[in-house]
Amino acid sequence: MEPWRDPRQAYLYGLGSPMHMPPQQHRPDQPVGGVLKRSLGEIERWQHQRQVALQQDLYMRAVRQRTAAAHVSPISSVDIAAVLGGGAPSHQQQQPLIFSCSGLGGSPSSALSSLTTASRAAIPLIQQHVHRQAQFAPPPPPSVQAHAFGAPSGGSELSILQELEKQLLGDDDDDDQAAEAEPAMSGTASTLTSSEWEDTIQRLNSITAAAAAPSPPTSFPAAATTPNNNSNYNAGMTRSPSNSSTSTASSSASCSPPISATTSRQLLSEAALAIADGNLEAAAASLAALKRGGAVSPRGDSAEHRLAATMAGALSSRIAPSAPASAQRDLADLCGAEHRTGCQFLHDVSPCFRLALDAANICITDAVAGHRAVHLVDFDVSGPQHAALIQRLADRRVSSLRVTAVIDPTSPFAQCLPATLPAVGERLRKLAERAGVEYRFRVVSCRAAEIEASRLGCEPGEALAVNLAFALSHVPDESVSPANPRDELLRRVRALGPRVVTLVEQELNSNTAPLATRFTDASAHYGAILDSLDATATAGPDRARAEEAVAKMAANAVGRDGADRLERCEVFGKWRARFGMAGFRPVALAPGIADQVMARAGTPPPPGIVVKPDNGVLRLGWMGRVVAVASAWR
Repeated sequence: MEPWRDPRQAYLYGLGSPMHMPPQQHRPDQPVGGVLKRSLGEIERWQHQRQVALQQDLYMRAVRQRTAAAHVSPISSVDIAAVLGGGAPSHQQQQPLIFSCSGLGGSPSSALSSLTTASRAAIPLIQQHVHRQAQFAPPPPPSVQAHAFGAPSGGSELSILQELEKQLLGDDDDDDQAAEAEPAMSGTASTLTSSEWEDTIQRLNSITAAAAAPSPPTSFPAAATTPNNNSNYNAGMTRSPSNSSTSTASSSASCSPPISATTSRQLLSEAALAIADGNLEAAAASLAALKRGGAVSPRGDSAEHRLAATMAGALSSRIAPSAPASAQRDLADLCGAEHRTGCQFLHDVSPCFRLALDAANICITDAVAGHRAVHLVDFDVSGPQHAALIQRLADRRVSSLRVTAVIDPTSPFAQCLPATLPAVGERLRKLAERAGVEYRFRVVSCRAAEIEASRLGCEPGEALAVNLAFALSHVPDESVSPANPRDELLRRVRALGPRVVTLVEQELNSNTAPLATRFTDASAHYGAILDSLDATATAGPDRARAEEAVAKMAANAVGRDGADRLERCEVFGKWRARFGMAGFRPVALAPGIADQVMARAGTPPPPGIVVKPDNGVLRLGWMGRVVAVASAWR
């Protein structure tokens, strides 16, 4: 029997490049059966014919891409079922199987990605059909397997894959006429290479395997390389073509059951990539499919749903920017008193942040050991951190603690501080009084370039310490302002001559990373934070406000650019470079600091928390993802 043929009797297909061959008549002496039922000699003769025809036809004709999508129709599970069943409905018997992914006019890799996504609905049917065949069909002889050119073992799978190749490479008469009328353009012609065909098979296999794989932690597929030492969470995400987003959205929209967490992550990742490529239509289609699937809910039962809702909202704001008045309200909310209160709760209930701030307190108490009077200059006062510091200083018999809270009047975050900081200072004063520590609290408003010892009220005989926990990520750098207030602040702080400068920051690059990388890193980072809250924090108003603060930070990091992006975190490697250029040198942490920090994690500590000293700093993470890094400088 002759090899498998296109219904139009125009092409002979194997698993290599396409060949144009004249129609062949069936000869009675040929054996009946498919490729796998022929003898070894016949297979070798057929292979020789393929090679000769390929050499003759390679220079005769270039296979052109389809550019018209008007004649294609969306694939459905009924189409695949008809192919697997060997027949088709009466109204479809004369039509070839056509895959639609909003046009196949893109690159071959784009079409492959779209076809792979569109075939997701057929995978369960393929598996069932192949399973039934495997129960009754005997395995082919080894000699035949060795000469099958790597063809799929299941007849139905071979049919589907051949249909995929036919739709990618099959020219029609119109294409032939257009090729004769147009000048030869070898640079625009495209053929399906063997590597692209292997990619298609690998993607189909990965789709089948994904259905049985367990769901990973709350994070989306990560971008290729981000220097944040989070390889456990950052599985590689390759840039898929924009047509893939539309195809996935069409496939998901046709499915009535709710979409899975894996599909929601894929849709969000495709939307972010499409926005980065400027294809807003494809991104909107992916987000619409995500919304119809019910996978996003700000008040969902799982951290996965809440994170998806946050990221979907952030990406949607990039597709359809809100009115200026609404955008200003969003920024005002991020800098308002409500959000600041939520951040305070987050520092208290999140195990990674709470322990990182405690590590900074240990560095401060060690640096001022032996001094009875301590002056702490803080650029972002955290109530929970200061409360724990007061108790540690009391245990060290410190008699006097003076705190100077510095506010930059040019910072958007300074709007609510004059009204909220005095109340925080009063509560801390009462707590210090009960601990037997004399406490004074003062607020100073000055720009980074105006920071001086006299302005801050530094006095001789006091042990000066500076706390920069979660402060520098809210100060613009050279990518936002030519004045570079971030580095200017560091230089001014060094001029004060403090005994120690503590730094605590999130391990996340939301400052200069491109959108696709920033989205991926932010998804993994904030997903780990929400997971840790699910596992360690009791449901209630405090946790709800903490999660709302996380949502606002994530939305700003992903959804805003330029001066409107206020969340500008950097990974520790960049902080180390900045401190080094400002003239600081690292201070070695105490040998047992990890044990001291873990003592505050509870007994027993949460199984997902990780506290690891690493090259003079302390890394704190959740389930393998580094969330925060604490360090000390002088």
